Amino acid sequence: MAILSSRRRSAAISVAAVAGLAAAGVGFAVGGASAGTVSGSLYRDPSSAVVRWVAANPGDSRAAVIRDKIASQPQARWYANFNPSTIQSEVSSFIGAANAAQQIPVLSVYEITNRDCGGASAGGAPDLNQYQTWVSNFARGLGNQTVLIILETDSLALQTCLSTGELNARNQALTTATQTIKSANPNAKVYLDGGHSTWNSASDTANRLRAAGVQYADGFFTNVSNFNPTSSEANFGRAVISALNGMGISGKRQVIDTSRNGGAAGDWCADDNTDRRIGQYPTTNTGDANIDAYLWVKPPGEADGCRYTAGSFQPDLAFSLANGAPNPPTTAPPTTNPPTTNPPTTAPPTTAPPTTAPPTTAPPTTPPPAGNGCSAAVAINQWNGGFTASVNVTAGSAAINGWTVTVALPGGAAITGTWNAQASGTSGTVRFTNVGYNGQVGAGQTTNFGFQGTGTGQGATATCAA
Repeated sequence: MAILSSRRRSAAISVAAVAGLAAAGVGFAVGGASAGTVSGSLYRDPSSAVVRWVAANPGDSRAAVIRDKIASQPQARWYANFNPSTIQSEVSSFIGAANAAQQIPVLSVYEITNRDCGGASAGGAPDLNQYQTWVSNFARGLGNQTVLIILETDSLALQTCLSTGELNARNQALTTATQTIKSANPNAKVYLDGGHSTWNSASDTANRLRAAGVQYADGFFTNVSNFNPTSSEANFGRAVISALNGMGISGKRQVIDTSRNGGAAGDWCADDNTDRRIGQYPTTNTGDANIDAYLWVKPPGEADGCRYTAGSFQPDLAFSLANGAPNPPTTAPPTTNPPTTNPPTTAPPTTAPPTTAPPTTAPPTTPPPAGNGCSAAVAINQWNGGFTASVNVTAGSAAINGWTVTVALPGGAAITGTWNAQASGTSGTVRFTNVGYNGQVGAGQTTNFGFQGTGTGQGATATCAA
């Protein structure tokens, strides 16, 4: 996300797609060499936010440009909610649709514990044991055809909040996650976090990848939600691959997020920047032996949280990115009509990075209440003019089916976005209720939601009722 502060991306969800040919047996194939290790066409989700907006607004003056240059293209679907009981079926449904179309789906996994160091996209699994349970269930839904997995954006490039012990545990968790996915589907292509070319050095990135088990993965991804030119990312990727080769780790490839790196310099936040453009259209035909694919991991048109609610689709942002950009290849498929119901939203929001360092400790673990019911604990990440809050909801000695958390905000604080919960109100005393996938919490277990706001969040208190 913030290129100028030399850190991060943003998160969102959606999907990926385009047309393809199938080979007999497992995996997909397509005529013509792609240069990397992946060939075939990418799956375009007919229920993504941009496709639904185009279908609902045919008379909008921006619709044709957005339809032709963004909605027609494959984009990654993000899996960012801690939903171990439903994640297998959600993934299986998505994979099944891609397999039926004989195309390659792209899935972005964003569930690591202490995600985003408690920043704007805070959340993830409550602990690494539960993370592995979630990953195991996720992997069971992957089938046996070719899939591309973007595993945990920022998990390696952003480590400032982790102690040595926490970093070692994260590296082991990523190694195990990679092995779990590859074991469940040997045709899965797994890529680990490589940050981007203006963040950590190539040698540092290679060391981080090695520590996290890149030897078991297919390679690494770079530039997620960032704006660095593709040529800069490719040069950076070659340097990382060279460093890995020097460590005895060979055969690794890069994928590059090109969703909005086709424009000029300017303010890092896409919400406020009219100079950005979509970059290289998604493809596995890169013509570069080191690069498996150019992907749109960050869906174009989804906000960063500066002017709009983070993670929301904004047609003026999409139009700004697409207007004046080259037309897509003539082989791009026509837009598919969306289903009559919307898919569940699984994307955490994104926002401008804090001007001060995020807290060095994870949000506190919520002690389970002594009896029935639930308890809540809120952790605030404050910066100049704004904050994010991560709230743990813990069931007591009996499982709960639905919860409401009441948060008392300090005077002057106002909520601008919420994830993993529904909010009633924006200031003063605000009530948060569970969404469909996280209302059931086992005895002594914890779920998480979060919100962001303006003003000062320090001093906020939370109570829970089941």
